[in-house]
Amino acid sequence: MVAGLTASFRKEMLTDAFAYRPLLPLPTPAPAATAPTGHRPPPWRSGQLAWAPHVIVAGAALTTLALAYVFGGFSLSPVGWALTGLVPAAVVLTTLVRPVGAWWLSVCSTTVLAALVGDGWTWPWTPATFFAHLSVMVVVALRTNQRVAGWMWFLTIVLGASLDFFAGSGRPVNTAGMGIVSGMALLIVSVLHIRREADQEVTAQQVVTAVERDRRTLLEERTTIARELHDVVAHHMSVVAIQAEAAPYRVENPPPELEAAFATIRENAVAALTELRRVLGVVRSADYEAPDAPQPTLASLDGLLANVREAGLQVDKTVTGAVRELPQGVELSAYRIVQEALSNTLRHAPGAGAGVEVSYVLGGLGLRIHNAAPTADVRPSPGAGHGITGMRERVAMLQGEMTTGPTDDGGYEVAVFIPVRTTAGERESA
Repeated sequence: MVAGLTASFRKEMLTDAFAYRPLLPLPTPAPAATAPTGHRPPPWRSGQLAWAPHVIVAGAALTTLALAYVFGGFSLSPVGWALTGLVPAAVVLTTLVRPVGAWWLSVCSTTVLAALVGDGWTWPWTPATFFAHLSVMVVVALRTNQRVAGWMWFLTIVLGASLDFFAGSGRPVNTAGMGIVSGMALLIVSVLHIRREADQEVTAQQVVTAVERDRRTLLEERTTIARELHDVVAHHMSVVAIQAEAAPYRVENPPPELEAAFATIRENAVAALTELRRVLGVVRSADYEAPDAPQPTLASLDGLLANVREAGLQVDKTVTGAVRELPQGVELSAYRIVQEALSNTLRHAPGAGAGVEVSYVLGGLGLRIHNAAPTADVRPSPGAGHGITGMRERVAMLQGEMTTGPTDDGGYEVAVFIPVRTTAGERESA
């Protein structure tokens, strides 16, 4: 324990005494983008608040000069008044660049000034040096930590007691007053330090929790996508296996090599289907139940829009381009994207109308889901942003593009393009 205290004293009170640590301006928070212009603070006010600590320290230095003049301007010579005012004031200003070094300068100046102009004054601190030393201790404690504050208070009491020993009888001493006042001030500063550290820990924990929650949400969305696409992939693999088994019977007198090739194709398809089911068993949760109905496609959008209209959302649907059958994975993902976007509209834009645009274009499928500005108060939703994450995962899986953001009229828009391989017939018709 003694070794630890010695190491702490050597580092924080001796080594750091020579450290150059200028006090930087306070960070100016950027005004919220959605805040009305009339409620934003003017730039000059933000700049002044950033330099508020420097102004307070400068005010403490000026107060030190004023105390030196009020209590010594008429009883001391100009040199004595300058010493008891300018020196402590300069020490206070030094806390802006070398905080621990400023405290040592305050200790030295207290000793020297007590020896030079101590007669007739309270001992060992004059009113000006008392205020200056107290200000230095508070500023240094605010800029460092509780250990430095404890060392400063202890050494200040030791200094005062040592100087009181040489004061002689009949001279008023103020070491006890310095100990009480500085102890209370440093105790308040320590409480502020503890609360700030607690707030920082809470903020850090909230950040970690938010990151973990987003990561868990991302994994859940990917798992959901994997479950849904299982049926699509399993269907294709089953078709491959059945066709490979039936193909030799469609050819009269097939060569043995062809029969062996089809048998290998069927075996590989069945093996792949078996492995796919095992993978699904890994990602399936305990309470997961296979859906009774087939996975939805774009042909099911009318039923989805009917359900949404029953929930109170006025939504219009527009289809452009030549409607054609797309891969099942594309149609399923497109349906889920529209479903999630409309669910977000119901949650975050109450009373607003919405529109769904489906564009069949050469080389892909375009989706645009938009809504107007909400006409009622929006209640905060604990799952804000999770639906967007799921949509992005589906689009990224299909190597598509997705943009989201507010519109000029105060609404919101989700635009998606999913590339689809173009067949030869589609290229010729185009």
